[in-house]
Amino acid sequence: MDLGTILGVGGGIVVIVMGIIINKGNIMSYVDIGSVFLVIGGTIMAMLVSQGLPRMLGIMKYVKILMNVPNYEEEKIIANLVAFSEKARREGLLALEDDLEEVEDEFMRKGIQLVVDGTDPEIIKSILYNELNQIQERHQIGIRLFSEFGKLAPAFGMIGTLAGLIAMLANMEDTSSIGAGMSLALVTTFYGAILANLVFIPATTKLEDRDKLETLAKEIMVEGILSIQSGDNPRILESKLISFLPPDRREAVLAETQAE
Repeated sequence: MDLGTILGVGGGIVVIVMGIIINKGNIMSYVDIGSVFLVIGGTIMAMLVSQGLPRMLGIMKYVKILMNVPNYEEEKIIANLVAFSEKARREGLLALEDDLEEVEDEFMRKGIQLVVDGTDPEIIKSILYNELNQIQERHQIGIRLFSEFGKLAPAFGMIGTLAGLIAMLANMEDTSSIGAGMSLALVTTFYGAILANLVFIPATTKLEDRDKLETLAKEIMVEGILSIQSGDNPRILESKLISFLPPDRREAVLAETQAE
């Protein structure tokens, strides 16, 4: 569970409410069901037009990605690839087939299987990078979904404001209602801005970060698999894969490989 997301959204709402109270605002003046309906309902309807029903129905899987902290265990991936490399040098590439069932990651297992089958290195590289490109494209669907939400929510907030102003101007003879009408007209923009800047834009950034993390793990696998196929020295392979990680994580890799 990603506590940062929960604390960020919950804390953001608390900060906004406290800011209103500190400024001696009336909380109830910020509550309007019609404005909520217009901003949220209008945004969802526009998303159905731009993204289609199947993608909108699948949005919960991206919410799950947001709410879970991924751990690709790059240190363990590198240690496993080094172990495969050592076995390949001792017993030959065909010996790796005995350990394929123990490989949990489907992408890595597929790559090792291609090596065992004696597939040409360029074909292995093409297959694995095509697979990686497809993974990234699936990630981009979720990123685009939340990015579009972040653009449309403020737009419908503005539409609500314009609708409120039109209604207010149509009733200009009642001067006592102008202030309240103006306040109500601005509430929809307020809602749209909160949804965009507290939920949808941060969610887009987080999904982009998730994409980069998985891409890094897969690129480590590709590099390791190709090095095994070409018969690189295990220590050279280890040094090559460690370079993918920041310096503060490299000691953990060395500890992991020594444990293997």
